[in-house]
Amino acid sequence: MKALLLTNEYPPNVYGGAGVHVEYLSRELARLMPVEVRCFGGQRVHQGDLSVRGFPADESGFGCPKALRSVFSAVQRDAAMAAAGCDADLVHVHTWYTHLGGILLKQNYGIPLVLTVHSLEPLRPWKREQLGGGYDFSCWVEKTAIEMADAVIAVSESTKADVLRLFNVDPARVHVIHNGIDPAEYVARHDAEILRRYGVDAASPYILFVGRTTRQKGIVHLVRAIRQLDPGFQVVLCAGSPDTPEIAEEMKHAVDAAKAAREGIVWIEQMVPKQDLIALYSQAALFVCPSIYEPFGIINLEAMACGVPVVASAVGGIPEVVVPGETGTLVPVAQMDEAPFEPIDAENFARDLASAVNELMRDGSLRAKMGAAARRRVEEKFSWAAIATRTAEVYQAVCRR
Repeated sequence: MKALLLTNEYPPNVYGGAGVHVEYLSRELARLMPVEVRCFGGQRVHQGDLSVRGFPADESGFGCPKALRSVFSAVQRDAAMAAAGCDADLVHVHTWYTHLGGILLKQNYGIPLVLTVHSLEPLRPWKREQLGGGYDFSCWVEKTAIEMADAVIAVSESTKADVLRLFNVDPARVHVIHNGIDPAEYVARHDAEILRRYGVDAASPYILFVGRTTRQKGIVHLVRAIRQLDPGFQVVLCAGSPDTPEIAEEMKHAVDAAKAAREGIVWIEQMVPKQDLIALYSQAALFVCPSIYEPFGIINLEAMACGVPVVASAVGGIPEVVVPGETGTLVPVAQMDEAPFEPIDAENFARDLASAVNELMRDGSLRAKMGAAARRRVEEKFSWAAIATRTAEVYQAVCRR
């Protein structure tokens, strides 16, 4: 059996959890079967049973608005991926950017379509701010692909429930396979020089955020909470790649206001290499994940693998990763559906985030206990080898139909 994986992100072009997922899943699957990855970019890799081919975009003839360029670029590359031919037994797609490619391959080559749900467009209404009318397309292509897929893999039980609630899908075709982590790679690494390189005071404790500057990741809510944090520790924000100029400007104003009210705020806007990021995780006193929508939250696994407790919002699949009172704290998120891009009670959420952070930052022995438990949970529950085996079982099932 040969599997063909389609993805927007693949190393070195990884900016989110879906890219991390495909990177490690493809590597582990290639121990079990031949795997071909087709991705956005110019990659060319061949290592044993794993081959990777990037598909660049040609936007020279585009006359569409800037907000739609990523949409039509995805359509162009999806068509190219399908037109390149197919000798695989199935196609496995990741994120809406490659769903059209999966549809084309299934329909034209008669192979099964497997789809992993990393997030769902109807639950990300703020994407209209980024894509304009392209958001209607992303919702349509996602719905079409999910409802015609031979198997849907949800990254959490919460995501499975969302799929069954929002789409017309046979529950027997929806499987839950969590994201994973390589515990041999994500190991605590203490290096004061790396901290100094990024402007972090190695002699002072810090809390850490890692993620893109998007509505989904809730970074602005954490920045608003900074004024309510106790003194005596730093706040390190590893946050770049803003979705839109508007949220970039909003973030800048929020950080400037926070810096005017409190010392010890470090904002790292550039992409941080993985080994440096592991060092930032490892030396943090606490990791904070304030996402307002998170089907799984692989960044929490990365922090936990480095022995760091987590304060995270109680949304999506996060409660399946972070065990309150054992590996960290969960913060409830009150919904306010009438707001277009701020669908939560922002003031109370910021207050509750600050309260949870302050409580753990006051208790070093509890943090140490939680950090050790977090590492154990990662080792016991979230290995990529087990995830690849379960994914291969789904492949075998759809190929037998």
